[in-house]
Amino acid sequence: MSDAPRRLGILLSGRGSNFLAIHHAIAEGRLPNVEIALVLANVAAASGLEAAIQLGLPTALQVSKGTPREDHDAAMIALLREAKVDWVVLAGYMRVLTPAFISAFPNRIVNIHPSLLPAFPGLHAQRQALDYGAKVAGCTVHLVDEAVDHGTIVLQRAVPVLDTDDEATLSARILAEEHLAYPQALARLTSGRYTIRGRQFRQA
Repeated sequence: MSDAPRRLGILLSGRGSNFLAIHHAIAEGRLPNVEIALVLANVAAASGLEAAIQLGLPTALQVSKGTPREDHDAAMIALLREAKVDWVVLAGYMRVLTPAFISAFPNRIVNIHPSLLPAFPGLHAQRQALDYGAKVAGCTVHLVDEAVDHGTIVLQRAVPVLDTDDEATLSARILAEEHLAYPQALARLTSGRYTIRGRQFRQA
């Protein structure tokens, strides 16, 4: 594998707290030989985009509202390819990707979800866990395929569900784990030292 840094394309729609956790991990040396090549937002008011601008990172805005999904994703693909990204990292990107987008970066799109998949996919995972009476919740970093919250699991971190929890308190504890899990998972992936057999991710 080349010694050149692995280039990340970050996609976000909102505050970008996981993007900032990844940025901090790179700056602190916890995510070695990695650089952020582009921070790409689909919402003009996304505070994560403003944070990236303040940090001096390469940024782009491709507004999705009012644009056919296929056209929007084609424009996103072009921007990411222009930035020569190795990995596409979803950090609070609130749109389902088209098959064309996923096929443009096969096994190179990463997402984080606030549940221990395959439990509670989709929206409001923390509320789903509480409503179901789960005793353990957490987060999952996974590769993205054409099904929602379905691809190969790279890493999971768990938190207990407390009797006193509501959606806000549980979400906050899970988010703290997300900020640890995402850089850890990206370090595994960008090292290239892993194999995938079926659904099994194995560190080499």
